[in-house]
Amino acid sequence: MVRRDDRTMDLLAWAPPQVAAGYEPRVAGRGSMANQIARLVGQALRDATDECGVTRSQVAAAMSLDLERSISEDMLNKWASEAATGHRIPTDAFVSLVKVLKAKDLLGFIPAQLDYVAVPKKYADIIEMHLIEEKERDLVARKHALAARLRSGS
Repeated sequence: MVRRDDRTMDLLAWAPPQVAAGYEPRVAGRGSMANQIARLVGQALRDATDECGVTRSQVAAAMSLDLERSISEDMLNKWASEAATGHRIPTDAFVSLVKVLKAKDLLGFIPAQLDYVAVPKKYADIIEMHLIEEKERDLVARKHALAARLRSGS
């Protein structure tokens, strides 16, 4: 009988943490941007209910405080409905929804439409360092090419 060591971590089971914010593409799905946004809003509201037990009325109340205007549960329902074509979430309400729900995955949608990603601020210096190192490599290669051309006299 083979015994499995359950005290040793399986290195192959490790997966890197998600760096860029965003839901899996299947959440937004296909179709118009308005429908995709409605699906994402609906998913974020479902996640808040499933993971934290937060109701839509509680979300609406928190958003009302954040935006200093009335947000109703009915408005949330319409923003999350693909069928409510006349009711789309305004940008300030979208930002408030992200803040209230701490739904960072909502942030990934807009940048993805423009071939960008949203990453946490803590990674900004790492990205900048990489870009600087990349530029340094390009400059060194250019410098070597110029030096070789000068040596050859052409």
